[in-house]
Amino acid sequence: MRCFLAVELPQAQKATVMAGLARLKGKLPAARWVRPEGLHITLKFLGEQSEAQAASFLEALTQLLTEVPAEVKVSLHGGGFFPNAARPRVAWLGGQAPGLEAWAEASEEAASLIGVAREARPFSLHVTLARLERPWPEVACQRFLQEVASWQLAPFVAREVVLFESTLGPGGAVYSERARIPVGRP
Repeated sequence: MRCFLAVELPQAQKATVMAGLARLKGKLPAARWVRPEGLHITLKFLGEQSEAQAASFLEALTQLLTEVPAEVKVSLHGGGFFPNAARPRVAWLGGQAPGLEAWAEASEEAASLIGVAREARPFSLHVTLARLERPWPEVACQRFLQEVASWQLAPFVAREVVLFESTLGPGGAVYSERARIPVGRP
């Protein structure tokens, strides 16, 4: 199965983001916009794994997550682009979550135990909002950044991570929850 580990956004934050995207879509060039079920903060993309590898990952991760902060306050705000605003391919919502880096490091460590390579770049908190068909012009990038900066998302407290299976299809990826793991000591 193709899978990844993420922090799921609560329904209230998903609703705020989707309302913002509804206002934004008609003002910007073509893009593949995320659906509500696709709103999450990825901690680690694992790629194709067998059921046994996924089970080993979850076992190691559960242990490692007892050593990190049990709760992380997540504040989503502002936006940006990957790889950058000069060559935008992915538009995202950013934010801050002190302590979430430890969760990402635990997921990197657990993944390395099943042979998944560590990320070369440091963890970057983001929620993917759109994949661009072709890079947007500068004026569209500025409009996106201004609009996203105006969104008022209530902070939330994350207490668990979710392992999702990602099934690729003609309408985009479909995510299925495989496991929820609470963070911190039981």
